[in-house]
Amino acid sequence: MRKTSRIRFAFCWSDNRKSKIQNRKLVGLSVIAFVLLVAEAVATAQQTKKVPRIGYLSQLDATRESTRAEGIRLALRELGHIEGQNIATEYRYTEGKIDRYSELAAELVRLKVDIIVTAGGDAVIQAAKNATKTIPIVMVGPGSDPVEAGFVESLARPGGNVTGVTNLGRELGGKRLELLKEAVPKVARVAVLYDPAFRPSVIEVKEVLPAAARALELTIQPWEVRGTDDFERVFAALSKQRPDGLYPGGGPLMATNGKQIADFALKSRLPSMYYNREAVDAGGLMSYGADPEEPTKFEFVINLQTAKHIGLTIPSDLLARATRIIR
Repeated sequence: MRKTSRIRFAFCWSDNRKSKIQNRKLVGLSVIAFVLLVAEAVATAQQTKKVPRIGYLSQLDATRESTRAEGIRLALRELGHIEGQNIATEYRYTEGKIDRYSELAAELVRLKVDIIVTAGGDAVIQAAKNATKTIPIVMVGPGSDPVEAGFVESLARPGGNVTGVTNLGRELGGKRLELLKEAVPKVARVAVLYDPAFRPSVIEVKEVLPAAARALELTIQPWEVRGTDDFERVFAALSKQRPDGLYPGGGPLMATNGKQIADFALKSRLPSMYYNREAVDAGGLMSYGADPEEPTKFEFVINLQTAKHIGLTIPSDLLARATRIIR
């Protein structure tokens, strides 16, 4: 039987109670520690004179996951672990289909990989945890509190075979609403799309956003979206109710259908705020979140083409704070 990794790892994530400088340092240290953890597991496998294999399980598709995956490959290369030479990676993408999580996690276990990297939220981590009690599982990406979710015993001493980093992106929800309000001062009602099967979004909708909305004098209107076929129904209802802004939550369902959401917002002339810049590239108005290429900073992206299309003028002071502008 494979020996379970005894590596202990300190979890770090962004916390809105700390300063931005502290946040950036924490996120940067987390990524460095994560890569070192993968490298140590790889080195352990190399002691048996075989090419170690990394299992990479993502909730997205290959295109959307490429930035994060490439960053990990480059970081490992700097440590001497080169894919195709002295390490091999088995990539599995669920493409937002929750029913494939368990199937692909089990497939990686059958391939006898030396470590499983879970690039996604709680459901992906849980699928890997259900599939093996011995192969080390490294979390990277969004997710809820790992102790609260039952993945680890404590942050200082995770125990078991799950460790890694988790970015509690929902904690930035208040900041996203604040930026939306600055861009569109007259906004009063914001429609929030969320997947009830994605636990972090449920917590955000029930706990994080309402408190931030009250401080900003906004009304939050939650809309459940349980599957791809659900979007048209919700879009039809939103077209009748006419909210002032749109806030799609996180999770694989929203990420996979980002272009569809952005197209609706553009067609409806709705100012929209997203978790990730890919949605802004697809036509969304703004996004705010950790930069996937340089996670030591937060990225604030504005699409001026979209602003022009919906008849919105972005305040100059807000533009000055953007880290990237699509003109």
